[in-house]
Amino acid sequence: MFPTFCVSRYVRVVLPVVLITMAAWNPRIYAAEVQQWISTIKQVGPKGEGHAAATHAWNQLVKQDASQLLAILKGFDGANVLATNWLRAAVDTVAENEFQRSGKLPSDALRSFLLDSDNAPLARRSAYEWLLQVDPQSKESLLPHFLNDSSLELRREAVAQLLEKATATTDKAEAIKVYVKALGHARDLDQINDAAKQIQERGGDVDLPKHFGFLQNWDLIGPFNNANKSGYDKAYSPEQSLRLQQPHEGKDGEVQWKRHQNDDRFGIVDLNTVYPEKYKGAIAYAHTTFLSDSDQDVEIRLGCINGNKIWLNDKFLTGNHVYHAGMMIDQYIVKASLKKGLNHILLKVAQNEQEEEWAQRWQFQLRICDSNGTAILPVNKQAIKE
Repeated sequence: MFPTFCVSRYVRVVLPVVLITMAAWNPRIYAAEVQQWISTIKQVGPKGEGHAAATHAWNQLVKQDASQLLAILKGFDGANVLATNWLRAAVDTVAENEFQRSGKLPSDALRSFLLDSDNAPLARRSAYEWLLQVDPQSKESLLPHFLNDSSLELRREAVAQLLEKATATTDKAEAIKVYVKALGHARDLDQINDAAKQIQERGGDVDLPKHFGFLQNWDLIGPFNNANKSGYDKAYSPEQSLRLQQPHEGKDGEVQWKRHQNDDRFGIVDLNTVYPEKYKGAIAYAHTTFLSDSDQDVEIRLGCINGNKIWLNDKFLTGNHVYHAGMMIDQYIVKASLKKGLNHILLKVAQNEQEEEWAQRWQFQLRICDSNGTAILPVNKQAIKE
């Protein structure tokens, strides 16, 4: 039997060594530590919140070998923007260290992760970039998988590959076919414009409003008073009851709804052409309907250089009291739920009283799409089944 002092010394010296050794070789403990570091990083927030703990966790995480790359990539799921940046830097550091040491990475695992569209888009982008480091030739075979991808970065590269293919095609009909395919998958404006231009130059037809999903048939009414911006938060009668067939009391007397069919290739409704008096300090309302074949979650995307509000089926969705700060496609995005059947969309567009030449525009464009920017189009009545 050991003397008492020997037992005590064994417990104090030998046993910790055994436990440390067990921890080093126990994959469950090892994986748990990695997950804890990732979890700590995902708690980082603005104004330095969680920064010290995240720094310690990050320093531990980047000491790991490439076998932990997938765990870090999976950590992107649910991470905020700050945490995503930390995790992306961790992926790059671990991958770079391994690549410099051995020239290898777990390519099969990275490829499987990349091709699983349920994984976070930015994580998949990181996996893609490191796959190309290991095997640049894989780009040719990988990109076609991303034409319908939820990662708009990956989709953009896939479309670029198609555009290059179309440009290199000497047969006009075949080139148009490839450009049309590229257009159908493109979501970035520059690629859409490029594909549309090339198709038209070769004698093909392009329906850009349909591609984007711009709504083109509107009922318009105005002007209502917005002197000193006083009308933006005032609920004029169209907000209370549409009454499309009846007059409303406007800024200078009774006003009626007007039917307006827009043919602009980017769906822009120019209210100055509808109201050539070019009213200042004025409000106009625009109403349209959307026939949906199902209950579905969508995004309503608005481009508008004026103050605006949006309602769907009498429910207020969003407002932006901003004047002449620029206008672009998908400038304002709001999530909404369409019901099966007929849906009513009401838009309020507020013009202020600035006199500068650049402050005269009074216009909007609106479309309905999914979260990737793919147009969702209304259906005809025959498509609605009870």
